[in-house]
Order: sequence, then structure tokens, then C-alpha cells
Amino acid sequence: MNRNGPDDATRMGSPDAAAVQALLAYALTLPRRGGRGGRGVDRALEAVAQSRALAARSPAEHTALLAHCLRTTARLLLDRSRATEALPMAQEAVALSRGLDGGHLAVSLYRLAEAYEALHRYSDAAETLAEADQIPGGD
Repeated sequence: MNRNGPDDATRMGSPDAAAVQALLAYALTLPRRGGRGGRGVDRALEAVAQSRALAARSPAEHTALLAHCLRTTARLLLDRSRATEALPMAQEAVALSRGLDGGHLAVSLYRLAEAYEALHRYSDAAETLAEADQIPGGD
């Protein structure tokens, strides 16, 4: 079957987490057209909403997925000069990642530092990077 759009990722019979990951991957492939990033950001926000629902049902199983979706959406927003919108997503990803392994936390901290830098909050970025650099195996 050919993949034609985001609805292919959410067809019946597709495992929920895999559908969210497919939707997020699809969002990353969309070109940056029309104003502020449009369709790619919209699809990433859909992935966040779906992963948030999964994490609400089964936090132990899906919190890492939600953190990943938040980090990726923050990245897309930062790539589109939308740092103000990216910051709360990056902050939430860090908060969620604190309960996960060090690798998740380090990646989330690096994304948060990028958001701080984009907002010219250089001391916050430096503190965040220092924390990330202290995580064993996080680099």
C-alpha cells in the first residue's frame, strides 16, 4: 500500500503508538509552505494530542512517546522561528523526561536550551546545557 497522507497512519488495525510515530514522521516530511509552517506543524500538533491521550491511558507505556512528540514539535516550531510557542513544549518534554532514562532527559534539555537561545535567554540556555552535560551517557 502506498502512503498518501496522515490518515494512512491512523487506519484501523494500526497500533496506536505506531500511528502517532507515523504521523510525526509525516509531519517532518512536509515542506515549509505558507506563512508560519502550516501543515507540518499541524500534523505534529495532532501527534502531540494523540500521544497525550495515549499517555493519559497508560503513562508507563507512552510517556516517552509524548516527550518525543513534544520535542519534535518544538523543533519544528523553532525551525519556523516560532520560539515562543516552542518553549512550553520543550519545558513539558523536560518535565516528562525527568521520570525516564538519562538519554531522554538529555535530548529534552538540549531542545529546551535551543528554545532559550532562540528567545535570547542565554543564561537559562547555559544552565540547561550544563544540566544536560552532567547526565551520564547523555551526550
